[in-house]
Amino acid sequence: MTIRPSVTWRANVEEQARELAAGTRAPEDAFLAELFPESLLVATENALLAFESEARGLGGQDDERVFGAVRRVVLVLNGINDEHGGAGYETVEREDLCLYIEQTLTEHGVDVPALAARRGISPTEITDDWRDW
Repeated sequence: MTIRPSVTWRANVEEQARELAAGTRAPEDAFLAELFPESLLVATENALLAFESEARGLGGQDDERVFGAVRRVVLVLNGINDEHGGAGYETVEREDLCLYIEQTLTEHGVDVPALAARRGISPTEITDDWRDW
């Protein structure tokens, strides 16, 4: 099962906090709690959980239904990013989220390369029509 990026981000924040508390990380090198505030983690987690739930029924469905689910999660993520000053998702986080969307669809029976090819795009572009982050 694909691990939600928000789970990984939270684990990294917690690890850095442990290092800071143990004195093995200098305060000036502790930035993850600022990069990933609790509000971003919770909102992202909720958006991805909703997407997973919707993805469960997408295997074998028509392309428009699949792209509708992608569109919905991307628009929610756009809103979360906006709520965090447009800086909620930086380059690595964007890549994590896009890969997560692709992998989640694949796990639920969607042939992402074929889906993308029918639209004349690459699999990495399936979020591009709606993505602002």
